[in-house]
Amino acid sequence: MTRLFLVDDHVVVREGLRALLQDAGHEVLGEAGEITTALAEITRLLPDLVLLDLHLGARSGLDLLQELRRRAMPVPVLVLTMSEQPRDMAQALRLGALGYVLKGTDSVQLLAAVNQVSAGRRHLGAGLADLAIRGLTAADSSVDQLSARERQIVVLAVRGLSSAEVGAQLHLSPRTVDTYRSRAMGKLCLSDLPALVRWAIREGLVGLDDN
Repeated sequence: MTRLFLVDDHVVVREGLRALLQDAGHEVLGEAGEITTALAEITRLLPDLVLLDLHLGARSGLDLLQELRRRAMPVPVLVLTMSEQPRDMAQALRLGALGYVLKGTDSVQLLAAVNQVSAGRRHLGAGLADLAIRGLTAADSSVDQLSARERQIVVLAVRGLSSAEVGAQLHLSPRTVDTYRSRAMGKLCLSDLPALVRWAIREGLVGLDDN
């Protein structure tokens, strides 16, 4: 029997998963639809496995993976999501998820994935291995695209410092700071500061409590 915690922002999905898992002899310790509650409950309950969606309203399950890693929480995570994006898959694996399966996977395959990941073994859903490799290959160079100065300015910017404050700290003009930040965002194909914040958290440059 595996003791699980469910993280999905759709109640009906959580209800269906709970019924499936309990019918298979597993125990669902709790569930959450957003990250703050999930972190608190996972820390309190210490489940054998977290079943995690990546799309949690305005937040991402990748943020939860990042925070679990920062806290050194030894909880196996199985991602259950609609996303077939190679980068999402790669990010989830880089941040510590042991498994990745798609919603729509049949119950037999999902339960097999639960058994594999709860035992500490990696599991990718059918047809996802090639996508994961592609995503990992592309994602490995994400931070490396930035110069040391660009990374430094990105970190300060996502921590909430204005261009003037960053410039004062680094002895640069605000315009120069803006240029570095814009150049970094261009390299990363990001269009605004919230997207840059999410990227920095996912890459481990800052934590959730740095903002």
